[in-house]
Amino acid sequence: MDKKTTSRDGTSLAYHVTGHGPTVILVSGAMSTGGTVLPLAERLAERCTAVVYDRRGRGESDGTAPYAVDREVEDLAVLADAVGGDAALFGVSSGGALVLRAVAGGVPATRAAVYEVPYADHLADGAAREAAYKERLTEALAGGRHGDAVELFLRQTGLGEEMIQRARQSPMWAGLETLAPSLAHDDAVMADGLLPRDLLARIPVPVLALAGGASPEWMHRAGQAVAAAVPQGTYRVLPGQTHMVEPDVLGPVLAEFFAGRPREEQG
Repeated sequence: MDKKTTSRDGTSLAYHVTGHGPTVILVSGAMSTGGTVLPLAERLAERCTAVVYDRRGRGESDGTAPYAVDREVEDLAVLADAVGGDAALFGVSSGGALVLRAVAGGVPATRAAVYEVPYADHLADGAAREAAYKERLTEALAGGRHGDAVELFLRQTGLGEEMIQRARQSPMWAGLETLAPSLAHDDAVMADGLLPRDLLARIPVPVLALAGGASPEWMHRAGQAVAAAVPQGTYRVLPGQTHMVEPDVLGPVLAEFFAGRPREEQG
């Protein structure tokens, strides 16, 4: 991140801009920073001005307490203004939930796209599962047990116990524990973990909801539900992709949505 701006509550936000064309702000999900979506930004840069940033409380951005989802929404409004005031938004996973809340809440955006926002409506015992995660996460963070919080999150995503224990022994674990407090932020953005239909019905711009063809069926149904709830919603599947979507596959689809078809493909 090589640039800084200041949000309305004084929080310093770090960001980076690359490329040329229509401006798109990329919003990362849980346990990630602006650097996580930088490869996607570089893929978009051929046709879009791609902006990545560290959400508050992670990376090089400050984490002013107390946290509130409204402050993250304000961050997006301030960042959009800092990069020219005429931006589209893209969010992955819980970052997509933040994007949807932002555009429904009045943050100026030309259009928005989201990838696999994990609304649990179509997951067996989804509501109970989300409530149990919230309770255990709150307890772990309150007790300073950041490693346990990371484990809870990884287990919630479906990662197996053997893989979790391997992760604990890996060099990346210390960095994950550093990001652990921000899990509470993503949990707050997701609210009860269920599709906020009334909120989505207020979105005034076109929204593209995406899912990977190799992702679980409940994730597909979540994407379909987002598109159905938004007045100008569209749903699209990326064949062969999972929740860890490849930038080389996602990038061209987003570029077409945000910048239109390449000239050589028109006509």
